[in-house]
Amino acid sequence: MSIVLALPKGRILKEAGPLLARAGITPEADYADESSRKLRFATSTPGVDVIRVRSFDVATFVAFGGAEIGICGGDVLMEFDYPEVYTPLDLGIGQCRISVAEPKDDAGQTDFATQSRIRVASKYPNVAKKHFAAKGIQAEIVALNGAMELAPGLGLSRMIVDLVQTGSTLRANGLVETDVIAHVSSRLVVNRVALKTRPDEIGAWIDAFRKALTP
Repeated sequence: MSIVLALPKGRILKEAGPLLARAGITPEADYADESSRKLRFATSTPGVDVIRVRSFDVATFVAFGGAEIGICGGDVLMEFDYPEVYTPLDLGIGQCRISVAEPKDDAGQTDFATQSRIRVASKYPNVAKKHFAAKGIQAEIVALNGAMELAPGLGLSRMIVDLVQTGSTLRANGLVETDVIAHVSSRLVVNRVALKTRPDEIGAWIDAFRKALTP
């Protein structure tokens, strides 16, 4: 039975390349070509395949057994918090932060002591709700999967909660970070059932990734 490794499309896929190589996994050459319609790829290791999926779907594939292991952003793990997923290693790639941002002219003017409800645009509804609930505020979530920075200026929300790397997109759209919810990076994730039923195989790959963290 093959072991399936789920990898996220985009920036993390590129950052993961050297790490995969050090761990002994070399996928087919076109796995990194995101214009390719192919989604599953053989590797140089017999019995190990790679699938390339949306970053938000990696944890779901692993949690429900579609993949035994994967590389997943900490932001996704915070949002979904699947009990079926074990996260043995912080891989130190894909470093960024989940932040609250709002229009520059309004930054810091929200008096949370007098607010009981606030509208927030985000693709992280659970993270956003928990963050504002800790302040005693009910967050009404406007669910968006992209172009989050447009929401405040167009009246969709007062604030946004989004993933931030450099902050350049925020600045270009007149927003500033007003609160950092969490610093995140990508982690190795493992299906707990697979770890119990195939401990030698899965454990060996956890060890391979652990060793790969030290070039």
